[in-house]
Amino acid sequence: MQASPPDGPPCRQPGFPETSSFLHPEKTMPLWKIYHPENAFSDEDKQAIAQRITAVYCDLPRFYVGVVFEAVARTSFFIGGEPADDFVRISVDHIARQIRDEETKTRFLEGVRRQLSPFIADRGLRWEMHVDETPFSLWSIQGLRPPVPGTPEGEKWRLDNRPAAY
Repeated sequence: MQASPPDGPPCRQPGFPETSSFLHPEKTMPLWKIYHPENAFSDEDKQAIAQRITAVYCDLPRFYVGVVFEAVARTSFFIGGEPADDFVRISVDHIARQIRDEETKTRFLEGVRRQLSPFIADRGLRWEMHVDETPFSLWSIQGLRPPVPGTPEGEKWRLDNRPAAY
């Protein structure tokens, strides 16, 4: 069953900061890896989750946002040394932007919780997530160094939704 999204993109919801206000302007190409029990999500759920995650990053080109779902068998997922078929583990890599301060980190995590709860917590699944932040200088897309956000080149990438030489 697909959960209904809130009105408008998540980063435009009350209390959810715009990406430009909470992510360091030079450094988040997010890659989300979601490890989950087999059959936890339908194909429609996965697409809805990926769309919600992509919408969190309103000010980024959509092609910057990657989401990978990895189904894990009960016999291959252990929490505290015990098999788990009710646990979702989310690992997020932020590359193009970084979250600046503790208050904003808290708001980001709360916004993510609101977006994912209909698919995870509301279904009785336990979950955990973390965010790693990688330096912008160690990133390329299709062999190209991404332009700095706010530049004409950066805006072209965002509007075209693809990388281009500049």
